[in-house]
Amino acid sequence: MPTILPVVLSGGAGTRLWPLSRALYPKQFIRFPQIQQETFLAAALKRLEPARGFAAPIVVCNNDHRFLVKDEAERSGVRPKAIVLEPTARNTAPAVAVAALIAERDDPQAILAVMPSDHVIRDAPRFAAAVRQAGEIAAAGKLVLFGTTPDAPHTGYGYIRRGAPLAGFDGAFTVAAFTEKPDRAMATAYLAAGGYDWNSGIFVLAARAFLSELERFEPAVLDAAKRALDSARYDLGFLRLDANAFASAPSISIDYAVMERTGLAAVLPIDVGWSDVGSWSSLWELSARDEDGNAVHGDALLEATRDCYVFSDKSLVATMGVSDLVIVETPDALLVADRSKAQDVGKLVARLKTAGRKEYESQVRHYRPWGFFETLNIGPRFQVKLLHVKPGGRLSMQMHHHRSEHWVVVHGIAKVTVGNEERLVHENQSAYIVATQWHRLENPGKTPLELIEVQIGSYLGEDDIVRSEDVYNRSPEETK
Repeated sequence: MPTILPVVLSGGAGTRLWPLSRALYPKQFIRFPQIQQETFLAAALKRLEPARGFAAPIVVCNNDHRFLVKDEAERSGVRPKAIVLEPTARNTAPAVAVAALIAERDDPQAILAVMPSDHVIRDAPRFAAAVRQAGEIAAAGKLVLFGTTPDAPHTGYGYIRRGAPLAGFDGAFTVAAFTEKPDRAMATAYLAAGGYDWNSGIFVLAARAFLSELERFEPAVLDAAKRALDSARYDLGFLRLDANAFASAPSISIDYAVMERTGLAAVLPIDVGWSDVGSWSSLWELSARDEDGNAVHGDALLEATRDCYVFSDKSLVATMGVSDLVIVETPDALLVADRSKAQDVGKLVARLKTAGRKEYESQVRHYRPWGFFETLNIGPRFQVKLLHVKPGGRLSMQMHHHRSEHWVVVHGIAKVTVGNEERLVHENQSAYIVATQWHRLENPGKTPLELIEVQIGSYLGEDDIVRSEDVYNRSPEETK
């Protein structure tokens, strides 16, 4: 059997974990230490890493997240075969199609293990063994999806009804039917009847078989994927798909495009401690809880409180006489919700997006390829930020029309360019940049550089940046 090629899909926004998960920094990049010490993406990359006998993975991600993916891959020690950039969101079928085309061009017998980047799997060795078992089924021509046995009438998952046992493969079944997120009464009936699995969204399939079925059912998806890949280009190690070609693909999931229509679908039930961590209530279920059923992360003082999930980023959270709540505090937003309604947080996020609220997109910490910055204070005609520049990080050569900047180094050494002058600025030293002066900030050291930036001017928006040179090849509109 050919080596199995992992395909990690990292395009999700994780809206139901707002306000911690945001559009520009979604849940796959966040550490939830109460359940694991690494990010979801790092765990996904290591789960089927080459050291376990699998091929180097393909990661498909949003263009805005490309440097976050690259950093997580470096931290995990897994070097991807390719990081493919989606120029626009088109759901999972076009993304998997591109990955399958890449794999098939290298190996016509390629087998893919397609998985989201933001799930929890407690038993990685057992999962790897299940993927190998599913690979044997896929090599025989089936399109395999993993099912997990439901333990509650969950209405946030899709359900798969098992058909007849799959001949020649112990523990696998044909697929009799799919149900997308049933209501509670139907989900309860499924549990009572037995023979149903939750759809984990993890697939093992031969690239050629999948592409053949995709051509049967959704030829426009396959055509767009081929054209996007044929006109793709490499940029700093990323594979950029052609924007116009990819945008022409119908936006459709792999489930709707192929799995619910093909006669080749098979389900392999697995017991690996899987969760899609799709809501704050899921995190409560996964987290260690005190004797009153509370899961707490951060600074919190609880009195007469039961069965709550409390997450504090910076401020003290105090509760008294409450139960079954989700309370999530971040520097710029506070969520208080009934734990039974946690699945509906995405509705709030949709309202924020429609209203054009910045809380939909990002937090006070804004990540950049060179590091990050945090807004500490803002007022009329001034703004104060903390800049964190990682070793070797280099901001673009830039100029601002409407603001001046004063930098004070608090840790590390900064290399500052203003006009034609370069100099090193050490701790407790400063540099001043007048509006319209060209300037650049770099960290030439081996430890992080931190400095306080004070901006003063008539307009302080991030779009007041004119770049003349950028080592990260960001487009002019990428002011974020």
